[in-house]
Amino acid sequence: MYKMEKKKDSIRIPPDRLDEDLDEISGEIANETFEGTLEDGNKLIIMATNVERVGDGKIVHGDGGIYQHVTYDALVFELEEHELIHGYVCEILKFGAFVRFGPLDGLLHISQIMNDKVEVDIGNQRLRGRESKKEIGVNDKLRARIVTVSVNERSPRESKIGLTMRQTGLGKLEWIEEKQEA
Repeated sequence: MYKMEKKKDSIRIPPDRLDEDLDEISGEIANETFEGTLEDGNKLIIMATNVERVGDGKIVHGDGGIYQHVTYDALVFELEEHELIHGYVCEILKFGAFVRFGPLDGLLHISQIMNDKVEVDIGNQRLRGRESKKEIGVNDKLRARIVTVSVNERSPRESKIGLTMRQTGLGKLEWIEEKQEA
């Protein structure tokens, strides 16, 4: 999920900031430029650190800014299908629950929660198994598996990520602990 990767890219230093310390401003601009961007289809850059300028910047005719090559360490969140995630329920809807893990949310459809008919209680923000009486609510911690990933490259936070808990070893953490104790 989380990885540190060494990256190379270019940033634009605007003309009104050229009187500042270029090393310091390069770090600031690199973070603003790269943070929240998606690369390789499934890697979300969370943060850019240890930014270093490489060589002299270049000036483009008609633009007063400097284009500067930089290297940096990127904290990357990578989505992989079939990966196990730990997260918590952040919202209950009539069709399931949204689970927050890392910087993203995934959908846990009611058909993927348990092998039981699931009843939805929107007012109390709960999902409950009809026969098992097991419940899931907002802020409950879960272990699930990513089953589908459809990344929105323009707005990564709006990516569609499908989750399941209908396999052995998955579910609400309390259920897993109870099963291990039995």
